[in-house]
Amino acid sequence: MLQKTKAIVLTSIKFGESDLIVKCFTEEGVKSYLLKRILKSKGKKSGLSARSVNIAYFQPLTQLKITAIHNNKGSLNSIREARISYLYQSISSDIFKQAIALFLAETLAHSLHEEEKNPRQFEYIETALNWLDNHDKTSNFHLLFLLNLTKYLGFYPEMKEKNLQYFDLTEGYFTNNKPFNSYVHGEKLILFKSLIGINFDVVEQLELNSKSRKIILDILLDYYKLHLPGFKRPKSLDVLIEVFS
Repeated sequence: MLQKTKAIVLTSIKFGESDLIVKCFTEEGVKSYLLKRILKSKGKKSGLSARSVNIAYFQPLTQLKITAIHNNKGSLNSIREARISYLYQSISSDIFKQAIALFLAETLAHSLHEEEKNPRQFEYIETALNWLDNHDKTSNFHLLFLLNLTKYLGFYPEMKEKNLQYFDLTEGYFTNNKPFNSYVHGEKLILFKSLIGINFDVVEQLELNSKSRKIILDILLDYYKLHLPGFKRPKSLDVLIEVFS
């Protein structure tokens, strides 16, 4: 079925000598596309028109409008046309934002799997990325992005009695009883709770140093790993930590 949809690029993997397999989060859900012969040199015949699909479009977190053929679940789809839907003004040139973008693209690729529509989730990711592009102070952005994303993934922390002394990572709630499994407490819990209930416009007001950010990030990644089967710590994590150290 031929469909038009917005798409956010998550990963691009070379397949064979001249093809790409591209994973995108679209308004129709997570979709993977086979782009045949897109890596061919310009002088050779390609299965895709240079005017309709440009390889430069498939960088991590690029926002596109595509015309695609969506097949049955479990099979690769194809793209007929693609164009930029939102052109980043700073993410492509700012080393700090580039590190955040690579990290978030990899995290999203490990987190998003459903091939069903989730318009609220798509709108959240799209809006958040645009905020990142349009603001200068963004060193805490990825922390709040990951926490808020759990609302759409189904395991946002239970807000009742959030002043209790432990946060049970496995169950996702606060408690005064020391959990048997993974939990957060003490100074780490104070840092973690500093993100809860705030928005992107005030997140940079949090006085977090590189050590505090790493503590919160480790908590969030552990939380994801406990709630998302097969979730892997992103390989780009080391680059992100290095850039913000």
